[in-house]
Amino acid sequence: MTDLAPLSVAQIAAAVQSGSRSAAAVIDDVIDRVVFYDRIQSATWTARFDPGTLRAAAAEVDRRVAAGEHLPLAGVPFAVKDNIDVLGLDTTAACPAFAYRPGRSATVVERLVAAGAIPIGKTNLDQFATGLNGTRSPYGIPRNVYNRAYLSGGSSSGSAVAVAAGLVAFSLGTDTAGSGRVPAAFQHLIGLKPTRGRWSSRGLVPACRTLDCITAFTRTAEDAALVDDIAAGFDREDSLSRAILPAPRDRRRIGIPRPDQRPWFGDIESAHLYDRALAELDAELVEIDMAPLNEAARLLYDGPWVAERTTALVDLLRDDPDAIHPVVREIVEQGTRYTAVDAFAASYRLADLARTTDEMWATIDLLALPTAPTSYRVAEMLAAPVALNATLGAYTNFVNLLDMAAIAVPTGRYQSDVGFGITLMGPAGSDRSLIDAAIGLFPAPASPPPLDLEGRMDTVKLAVVGAHLKDMPLHWQLTSRDARFVVETTTAPTYRLYAMADSVPPKPALIHSADGAGIAVEVYELDMAAFGSFVADVPPPLAIGTVTLADGSQVKGFVAEPRAIVGAEDITDLGGWRRFVQR
Repeated sequence: MTDLAPLSVAQIAAAVQSGSRSAAAVIDDVIDRVVFYDRIQSATWTARFDPGTLRAAAAEVDRRVAAGEHLPLAGVPFAVKDNIDVLGLDTTAACPAFAYRPGRSATVVERLVAAGAIPIGKTNLDQFATGLNGTRSPYGIPRNVYNRAYLSGGSSSGSAVAVAAGLVAFSLGTDTAGSGRVPAAFQHLIGLKPTRGRWSSRGLVPACRTLDCITAFTRTAEDAALVDDIAAGFDREDSLSRAILPAPRDRRRIGIPRPDQRPWFGDIESAHLYDRALAELDAELVEIDMAPLNEAARLLYDGPWVAERTTALVDLLRDDPDAIHPVVREIVEQGTRYTAVDAFAASYRLADLARTTDEMWATIDLLALPTAPTSYRVAEMLAAPVALNATLGAYTNFVNLLDMAAIAVPTGRYQSDVGFGITLMGPAGSDRSLIDAAIGLFPAPASPPPLDLEGRMDTVKLAVVGAHLKDMPLHWQLTSRDARFVVETTTAPTYRLYAMADSVPPKPALIHSADGAGIAVEVYELDMAAFGSFVADVPPPLAIGTVTLADGSQVKGFVAEPRAIVGAEDITDLGGWRRFVQR
């Protein structure tokens, strides 16, 4: 079993409802997929139904279809984040000491099952849904399915992996600070975060109960709409459920941050991907002041809302603190320092910020922000778990506090194959408008790259411009390090090329210049260790920096210090080093 092609909610439901395919056949395929992918990474799930139970559930769906029932999600396999109750499986919130066996499923799960969907199992998460990265679980670390050196995103880590890897057609996650959106971005998925209270939270282990939302991961916005059709609706058993009035929004005026309010944390590739996504939007782009949104975001972790997380875990903190992941414990313990006075003062300030946000919606229809400002390797996150996690929420933390709906949409990918995306946001009740906007603005999203099934090495792409080109004297320094040829191309038209003076053998100097030209380069890919040893051999005044290619992408490449062009010959007009050595 190596065919892990994506599963479609719409296609499976239509096929099973029409009788052209049985739910039993769908489940047999899913069982094979899950068993196969367990060999690739086994941290996706915390628990699953056994094959006999799954086949019995499929047989019941086939019986209902044969009896003439219309099931909008007939036979559609789905996964459930393990802080949401599913009858027959323990709910652990990724903390075995906290585990309990629920007497019934969460309301949203009940609705989906009634519509013919089949739950496969419970997925891994950052413990107690505290984190945006996916590394904080005793059940292991789910890794990005496109490059397993990188984060899956969290806290709904396993839920995103299960859909991205083609194990299920959709999954349920949760979102308090971005947990239903960041994993979607990193793994080329749609992440639908409804308006607070629009989907019932009965049966959800709370993180911040007044802010929590159950969410959906799907492959397409159309599939998200099908899930939303079933999951949404008032629930009198949930005291925070709301009968949300639709708030239709146009998509003619889309708000974006001012350039000086776009934190990238040093990741220029993210900036490029965001600019490229904006260029494809068929709408008027309106720059907004992010300051009120950012201030609201800071209230989530630097204010008394941390105490709401503490409230959910107060008994476990008192009775068995060592059962809590150390990073999670460090975060929730901070909630004990806040007072009722702090909480009221913060709620008043949030009301002021919400009023400002309401005024913003009078000037724009939607917001289109980066879902995450950068991505990280798992090793990097483990080395700095609090600081790096905080950066991932730069564009997400304020959304639930300010009562917005959101949908994360894949719009590109990093050189690492990790996904990049933007999130469309609107005021409470704009959910269906956001789904429609995602479909209208991104009708043909780019196909994601192949899954990482071989445990590929973490690699770096390197542009070479001179003696390291193929058939040149130093090309052996690449071949001896098993460098893989990627492409022959040119730089962006912002470079000048020089032949350095008194250099034996002759060496080129590539210098960034506003009046430059496109210079011929070859791009190679090396694993991290090989790249490091290569860089160590680069002599001054040459250096390795970041080079922009003709298509706007950026790779590492040869550049030069200013002293390299003293007495040098400007050979820019030749277009590349080969023309120079051949003349």
